[in-house]
Amino acid sequence: MRSLGVTELIIILGIAVLLFGGRKIPEVAKGLGEGIRNFKNALKSEEKPEEKKQA
Repeated sequence: MRSLGVTELIIILGIAVLLFGGRKIPEVAKGLGEGIRNFKNALKSEEKPEEKKQA
């Protein structure tokens, strides 16, 4: 697979604007960012109990 170029990113952004509207995009991006943050925190919290057991 090749990486996304500028043209592909513009097309994806245009489709996102058409689907969600200009006002909804920041809300969608914020929700996506929070979801990723929660997922990372969940992965880190699974590692912490193992470290505590060893200590």
